[in-house]
Amino acid sequence: MSDSSRVKPGGAMKGAVAFGAVALLCVVAGGLVAAVTGPLHLEHGSWAAAYLVLVGGVAQGALGIAQYFLAPKRLTGWKSVAELVAWNGASAAVIGGTLIGNPWVVDAGGALLVVALALMFRTVQGRGATSGWPLWGYRALLVVIAVSIPIGLVLAHLRAP
Repeated sequence: MSDSSRVKPGGAMKGAVAFGAVALLCVVAGGLVAAVTGPLHLEHGSWAAAYLVLVGGVAQGALGIAQYFLAPKRLTGWKSVAELVAWNGASAAVIGGTLIGNPWVVDAGGALLVVALALMFRTVQGRGATSGWPLWGYRALLVVIAVSIPIGLVLAHLRAP
């Protein structure tokens, strides 16, 4: 693999910027939800705030930005868009399904999150991928999220009315 395939022009950074921007919006939204949870007596408010901050913000931002630096070749726009749509569609389904008490919608969100994780894993693999602790940290975060999905789905079914 030639070194020129590892060169990432500024345009290729748009995906990382998009992930960072959406992650920041999720953190801010999580903070706003946390602020109104108590006064409005929102039953799932603190959970939704935590999900927005941790999954929508921190995990999405870390993975989305890290893959820009770890991928063995330039990211194409469609990959970033597919990952963003899958991740955020999944998050919307998980939060929405929880708020309306429908665990089947949560299941659909969990399945879509698995798709997003698979896309992200695929983006950062192959010959020439950066090695060492950054790559292992990226993979570890993917595994932590993947392991948490079935746990969350079981909890959604146990709490369903």
